[in-house]
Amino acid sequence: MCSFCNQHTISGAEKVPSAEEVREICEKAFNEIRCPENTEIAFFGGSFTAIPRDYMIQLLETAYKFVGDGKFHGIRISTRPDCIDREVLELLKKYGVTAIELGAQSMNDDVLEANDRGHTSDDVFNACRLIREYGFELGLQMMVGLYKSTEKIEFETVDDIVEIRPDTVRIYPVVILKGTKLAELLESDEYKPFESETVFDICSVALMRFEYEGIKVIKCGLHASEFVERDMVGGFYHPAFREVCESLIYRWRTEEFIAYNEHQDNIYRIAVNPSCISKAVGQKKSNVEYFRSRGIEIKFIGDGNIPVYEVGEVK
Repeated sequence: MCSFCNQHTISGAEKVPSAEEVREICEKAFNEIRCPENTEIAFFGGSFTAIPRDYMIQLLETAYKFVGDGKFHGIRISTRPDCIDREVLELLKKYGVTAIELGAQSMNDDVLEANDRGHTSDDVFNACRLIREYGFELGLQMMVGLYKSTEKIEFETVDDIVEIRPDTVRIYPVVILKGTKLAELLESDEYKPFESETVFDICSVALMRFEYEGIKVIKCGLHASEFVERDMVGGFYHPAFREVCESLIYRWRTEEFIAYNEHQDNIYRIAVNPSCISKAVGQKKSNVEYFRSRGIEIKFIGDGNIPVYEVGEVK
């Protein structure tokens, strides 16, 4: 039980699935999904390789029947860095697991200890090396704003993740749930979370850095959940967290562009990737209004030659 954990709330489940329930879920999904070969079966909501071995094998055996030969692409699991070894990886490979995500959360040992993670940063590095050796897709999960963390520590964690070079990353801002150690620390005033602006800044920089380094960010912000909204007592939940971060990135980029390309009439036409026009405009046109409040008119134009999170001149 880590400082932030209430697994029933996070996963939205009140009990663990049986092998039969896994079979029913996979069968239903296979019959409904148009392209199952581009889809993975995923086990989340806990540390998959830390559950009893017989139970883990039951779940894998059941799911594996739906993998390959026109069925699902593979199986994705989430687990702890200290619950990875060669024996486990051999088992996962045998039963069609293709991707392993590790809940690193932080790469600072003091933060890991303060939040009862039960593993060290070395465990993360070692597990990543083994996962790579066995040919799995590697994912890392980072949690921003944990107890005892600082802005400096967060950016050092980003640096370490870039050094590891996983295939994917999930960026989770801390959400404080009732019934957790963080909730107790918050109530006693021992834990003082970051300001919201700081969290959005850190997550936006991390998102931008990972994408520039070719590391795919597959999640930024905790997924929308009635359970999270019900049990949240603090922290940084927003149903469109990533969209807010991407809007902030484009605000920064636009400010840089204006600083180097001043127009006397304060009217700008700025090129962005066509897939990112709504991000540049900002959630609920927040960026357009931000610049308008400063006497600057902006119109974003699609240009397929402009990379994601970059801006340029309209040709």
